[in-house]
Amino acid sequence: MAFEVGALDATLSAAAGEDAALFAELRTAFIESLARQVDLLGRARCDGNWQITAMRIKGLAASFHADALMDLAEEALEAAPGDPIAVRKIRGFLDEYAA
Repeated sequence: MAFEVGALDATLSAAAGEDAALFAELRTAFIESLARQVDLLGRARCDGNWQITAMRIKGLAASFHADALMDLAEEALEAAPGDPIAVRKIRGFLDEYAA
């Protein structure tokens, strides 16, 4: 599944300007933050933990203009806690972006 990550990279580029090291640092921070949230989402079984984690992912996506990730987080919010398909889709986004 291919995701559009151009807006995400554009946001990071705008924040970093011409500083390639800062761009790499921001990208790494985004990836690490999303990885933590995906891990929590994968372990969430109750409604509260699932909803909070999905909202954190949606907020992270909104902060970085990652529209595809925002859509996936919205799908997770509508899914049942522990839905493996929702987790797999968000993990797929993470894996593709981190590659």
